[in-house]
Amino acid sequence: MISPQSVMYEDEFHRIQGAIETLLGAANARVVFVVDKNGQLMAAAGDVDQLDTTSLASLTAGNIAATGGIAKLLRENEFATQFHEGKNAHIHIQLVSQRVILVVIFDAKSSLGLVRLRVRKTTEELTAIFEAMNKRPVDARAGSPFAEITDDDIDNLFND
Repeated sequence: MISPQSVMYEDEFHRIQGAIETLLGAANARVVFVVDKNGQLMAAAGDVDQLDTTSLASLTAGNIAATGGIAKLLRENEFATQFHEGKNAHIHIQLVSQRVILVVIFDAKSSLGLVRLRVRKTTEELTAIFEAMNKRPVDARAGSPFAEITDDDIDNLFND
């Protein structure tokens, strides 16, 4: 999982956004989004105006957590892929390197086979992005706007 101290820089966000926008078109999907395991929406593409993305992201993370519990009961490490088929909408959920959740919502204009094929490529791309983020040395994060704040600055802030 992404460490709580991880910072996503703008270029990393744009790479993630680009990957899911490419997936959206390549899979002929309606919506694609990336959620962290805490249920926070990280990036979205497609017709998201018609969805409550906050609730959907949270419920998707809960679904992954619940399925993880089932996997443990069955002595499996995890179930990295889930698929739910509805009458008008289908959802493909992919755990990416145990870090984030890739969600693809599609309809009859696409097929599960096409979505799975395109998700596989995007999963590799996202894995590389998140692994690079986690391997970035702490010093590389010095460009953060908070890097120049010292413990004394924080103490002075709360001593007023």
